[in-house]
Amino acid sequence: MVTIGGTVEVETRAAQPSRTYAVNWQTGRISGTVDGMDALKQAIYKVLQTERFAHLIYSWNYGFEANRLIGQSAAFLRSEIQRLVTEALLADDRITAVENFKISITGKRQAAVEFTAVSVFGEIEIKTEVMI
Repeated sequence: MVTIGGTVEVETRAAQPSRTYAVNWQTGRISGTVDGMDALKQAIYKVLQTERFAHLIYSWNYGFEANRLIGQSAAFLRSEIQRLVTEALLADDRITAVENFKISITGKRQAAVEFTAVSVFGEIEIKTEVMI
């Protein structure tokens, strides 16, 4: 039986804390913790280095689909990298927009990517290289 006109309660998902382990990218070791803007910056780099759908430990919403870019033209790569980076990062509820892209193909399987991630903590300027 369905009641029409009743009160509906909508529960929103609680924001997840951003505190996480700090990764030292040079040594590959974990040392201490980070929070806020630093934690989000680390999460962005991690998402862009993780191939989407390749690891069972991550949900299907996590990672960057670099394998889709193999063998594509430079013009296609620039537009597709922007779309895939945006899609990968907007899965994180702390990120509200990804803008100001600068993409240059630096090698046969590598691209330099610069962009601004707009987040609940403020704007983060990101410069990274992605494997394509």
